Amino acid sequence: MKIIWKRGSSTVREVYEDLLTRRKIAYTTVMTMMGTLEQKGHLRKSERGRAYVYVPVEPETKVISNMVQEFVKRVFNGSPKPLLIHLVDNLSRDDEQLDEIRALLKEKKLLKEKRREK
Repeated sequence: MKIIWKRGSSTVREVYEDLLTRRKIAYTTVMTMMGTLEQKGHLRKSERGRAYVYVPVEPETKVISNMVQEFVKRVFNGSPKPLLIHLVDNLSRDDEQLDEIRALLKEKKLLKEKRREK
């Protein structure tokens, strides 16, 4: 999916060749996986010449958001707080990332306060 999101659309051959630069994989494995992703509704295919071109049905940000929400629901009973605490504890050695998170939280808080004022 990451390859197709990055490219916008891809054939099985294009995904296969991209994956080959990172690891050894069989062409048929890629073809089977893309067929499975299409059957599950994650990809849509159309014919281009003698090959099928696959495009993502949902944007990457939406899929990631849904996956994170589902994960939080299953693992943390719907509360993101334990996940955030875990992430912050594991980032404690990286001041730059902690500063970025602080800035994002501050920005989110300011936006929330502005909405309340309206």
